[in-house]
Amino acid sequence: MEWYNEPPVWNVQGDIIHITSGAKTDFWRETHYGFVRDNGHFFYEQIQGDFVVEVRVSGQYQELYDQAGLMLRSNELNWLKCGIEFVNGVQQVSAVVTRDYSDWSIIPMPENPSAIWMRVTRRGTAVEVQYSLDGNDYTMLRLAYLTPVETVNVGVMCASPEGNGFPIKFEKFAIRSL
Repeated sequence: MEWYNEPPVWNVQGDIIHITSGAKTDFWRETHYGFVRDNGHFFYEQIQGDFVVEVRVSGQYQELYDQAGLMLRSNELNWLKCGIEFVNGVQQVSAVVTRDYSDWSIIPMPENPSAIWMRVTRRGTAVEVQYSLDGNDYTMLRLAYLTPVETVNVGVMCASPEGNGFPIKFEKFAIRSL
């Protein structure tokens, strides 16, 4: 795996990836806010074809928009990020699909969970985003068109758009071909 915007602190121990995000980092393009940010942290590998990627994410979310989860990325204009985003003191299951412009969809969690499982399935140009609180029963958050490009970068991402960074733990990150 390799880094796109390596964070200030990180390490890998077995199947656990520990990251502390850097201050004022984000992935976003244009919509609503009128700016482009592409300095979030992304630890990835290149994957070809159809696949399923999963990870268990827990973080010490503190500041507005602190975020951690999965990312699929073709380039700076075409990507998906999904996971938890911290908004007004509430963990929101979040998905942003960017095709020149970013969009954003969120679902507030009734209680801030200690961890969440994220799963993304890619079939052709479509991506299905799912989340789970127990790693067994998944709920669909989003189905979207992403890109016809055969090979994409797939991995874990995190960012702290408004804050000074926070610690995140990614467990059991796995990719399997379909």
